[in-house]
Amino acid sequence: MTKQKEKSAKEDAEFQSIIRELIENETVLQMNNFMQHYDTNCFSHCYTASYYCYILCKKLGLDYKSAAKGAMLHDLFLYNWREKGDRKGLHAFTHGRCAYENASKIFELNDIEKDMIIKHMWPLTVKLPKYKETFILTLVDKYCTIEETAKYYRKKKVFKYAYMLIGGLLLKFTK
Repeated sequence: MTKQKEKSAKEDAEFQSIIRELIENETVLQMNNFMQHYDTNCFSHCYTASYYCYILCKKLGLDYKSAAKGAMLHDLFLYNWREKGDRKGLHAFTHGRCAYENASKIFELNDIEKDMIIKHMWPLTVKLPKYKETFILTLVDKYCTIEETAKYYRKKKVFKYAYMLIGGLLLKFTK
């Protein structure tokens, strides 16, 4: 096994040990029942964001354990955000607070984790994130959203037809 693969396997094991309590929790597992972006559920979205935050924060010498935990819980809102229901306010502005309230009932959260969950939608959450780990989650969350959206549309072959159309137009107009 190469040194890079050994390091990666070691990091994967460490990451799993950091979030094990979270991903085995019955309430957290309920995120599997709610779609987040297209065909990605909340659990999968948060798991991916958590792993990226863990890796980035570890490389930057930040609190990677809190980053992994905060990111895993950042969308613990447990409702179908596409349906209005009886909640107040728009989902994009309010779900961070809802996720925090749900998470804080189950887990003891430190200040970084709280900030990450509540403010991960910055700049929509008007208050500026207090920690670097929160800024990283805001970027990672947006990256994951873009990746999940692109993956969905790649499956739909929308891009294939768009490229064919653009290619056809270019051929026509360059003659």
